[in-house]
Amino acid sequence: MITFQHVSKTFGSNENEVKAVQDVTLEVMKGDIFGVIGFSGAGKSTLLRLVNLLERPTTGEILVNEQSINTLSQKELRKLRSKIGMIFQSFNLFSSRTVYGNIAYPLKLAGWPKDKIDFRVKELLAFVGLEDKEKKFPEKLSGGQKQRVGIARALATSPDILICDEATSALDPETTEEILNLLKKINNDYKITIMLITHEMHVIKKICNRVAVMEDGRVIEEGQVFDVFTNPVQKTTQNFIRSVLNDKLSSQLYEKLKKEQRGRMFRIYFKEGVSNEPILSRTCKKYDIDFNIIYGNINELQERLFGSLIVEFIGAPAEVENVIADLEKIVVLKELVNNEG
Repeated sequence: MITFQHVSKTFGSNENEVKAVQDVTLEVMKGDIFGVIGFSGAGKSTLLRLVNLLERPTTGEILVNEQSINTLSQKELRKLRSKIGMIFQSFNLFSSRTVYGNIAYPLKLAGWPKDKIDFRVKELLAFVGLEDKEKKFPEKLSGGQKQRVGIARALATSPDILICDEATSALDPETTEEILNLLKKINNDYKITIMLITHEMHVIKKICNRVAVMEDGRVIEEGQVFDVFTNPVQKTTQNFIRSVLNDKLSSQLYEKLKKEQRGRMFRIYFKEGVSNEPILSRTCKKYDIDFNIIYGNINELQERLFGSLIVEFIGAPAEVENVIADLEKIVVLKELVNNEG
């Protein structure tokens, strides 16, 4: 559906050169909800704007529906953009147009007849739950309502792809949940491929199938959300995930535990199908060592359960090594070093 092949984007030149995107290779499959996460300046907004050539790549190739878009004519580019809807952080509504007028605008540009515009606008108003707001102007709407108008407008021409630029970052937590649920409904009902950028790992956890983590213009980690959450490799990814799982010990508790430590401490990640098995007690009993559960929690992710425990293994070093070797065949273990395991 969307393919980036060694794509880079550079702004400026010489000493003022800024490498916003560096050698990115990614594939967003049809029907995916694909999230790109990174801190400010990571390059995610630039990457998103490359999809519809609001920014053109400096090097590399971008394909949409297996068609290279780098060298499209203006006519071909207009056709491409008609199939890509955009949702913005700041809503980008016309203050001088009503809700109805904002949603109708892209249809008028496309030359739709008045009766078909009326039918489509009212259909979309019902879909986003704003049937009673069609005559209101944006200034009379809440942030969540404005974003619903923006979503309806983005859907007006029945796009194949929806790209979302920090679509929930200006909203309160409750409204964010509502908008994310609406995006999931769009993906389920209309089978529209969604590519979104965010700096909030909660958004990734809530609705995405796949995720790419960006840092300094590069993709440093990418994969299925469940796999990335349960076995993050990069430090930046680990920090993002901990921001939503809240599974890091406080520095005060960690220092207290270190003073009282009798064995080796590990963080253990349990995936679905394992979390309800007594593997920990069974394995420790097999090698006659003790274990002490220090901290733990269970989370739901993509309708699957996974959990994490911080466990101290106490016993002969060789037997502890045997326990670790056996457990690593079933779960993910990371030794807790400097509270960063």
